[in-house]
Amino acid sequence: MPSRLRRGAPAALLAVACAAAAASPEKKNWFDDPFFQVSSGARGCPVPEGPLYTEQERRSQMHARLERGTSCWLEGRCKDSNAYRYDKAIAPQVQAALAAVPGVRRASVWAVVQRRWVYLQGCVPSRALAHRLERAARAVPEVELVVDDLMVGTRGKPPYPVASP
Repeated sequence: MPSRLRRGAPAALLAVACAAAAASPEKKNWFDDPFFQVSSGARGCPVPEGPLYTEQERRSQMHARLERGTSCWLEGRCKDSNAYRYDKAIAPQVQAALAAVPGVRRASVWAVVQRRWVYLQGCVPSRALAHRLERAARAVPEVELVVDDLMVGTRGKPPYPVASP
């Protein structure tokens, strides 16, 4: 390969990478849903994407979120007319409850809080620890449901969307 072509190869690769990045729509936390890491002890655990959405996904979710948020109030399960308004107050309590679970430092755990639901994501060394984490989150006042998306170990396909590298 001629030397001038070899010198231009990194620039060409960078241009292709930039074009690919520009082609994929931007994702962000449009609804400001609480998302936080509790522990980072399981090396190699796939990092969850978190509550990130494209503009199109945001638009399609808006109606469903309004409906789900108010149905809690209409059914008498919430005092507030929007279940999502609880999330910012619940999040620090959930974080403290999860951090206090014995053995959590050996795991890599993240949590998303949406409409009083807590999604646990990441890797734990045992199913027993996953159950303890689920119970701890469920014990937080105003938490309606806990979804266990934790995987035992770090191998295999995680049951949650993974962050882009």
